[in-house]
Amino acid sequence: MEKDNEKHMPVDQLNKTIGVLARRETEARLMAPLIDALSKAFGREEVLAVIRDTVIKIAHDQGAALAKEYGTSSDAFLETLSFWRQDGALEIDILSHTEEQLDFNVTRCRYAEMYKALGMEEYGAVLSCNRDLALIEGFDEGVKLDREQTIMGGASCCTFRYDFNNADKS
Repeated sequence: MEKDNEKHMPVDQLNKTIGVLARRETEARLMAPLIDALSKAFGREEVLAVIRDTVIKIAHDQGAALAKEYGTSSDAFLETLSFWRQDGALEIDILSHTEEQLDFNVTRCRYAEMYKALGMEEYGAVLSCNRDLALIEGFDEGVKLDREQTIMGGASCCTFRYDFNNADKS
C-alpha cells in the first residue's frame, strides 16, 4: 500500500536537462526562505533534520535510478558524474580509476561558490554534500565512499574515494 506522502511522479530528468548546478540554485532559492519560515514555526533543528533526511532519501532514490539506467560499475558511475560536472560545476582530478576503485579530488566546486554567493553557505552541506553517501548507497550498497573533507566544509578540495570491491557484479 502506498504511503500518503509517497506519490508516484514521472521519472526525474532535470539533471540531464538543466544540469545539477542550475537545479541546486533553483532549489536553494526556494528552500532557504522555506527553511527560515518553518524554523520560526517549528524550530530550526527539527526543520533541518527533516530536510536532511528528505534530501538523503531523494539522493538514495536517485542513485538507484542511475544504477538501473547505467549499471553499477565504476565506469558507469564515472559516466554519471557528467551531470554534476555540467557547465563547469565541478572540476575534478582523477587520481585512480579501475574496476575496483575510483578516487578523485574535486578541486573547484561551483556548488559551494553558489551557496556562498547567495549568502546560503549554511545550507550547502544539507542541500548538496549530504547527498553523496546516500547517492552511492542507492547506486550500489556494496560500494563504499570515503570522503574526509569538502570545499563546502572549508577544505581546499573534496576527497572522494570509492571502493567498488563489494559492488554488485551482476
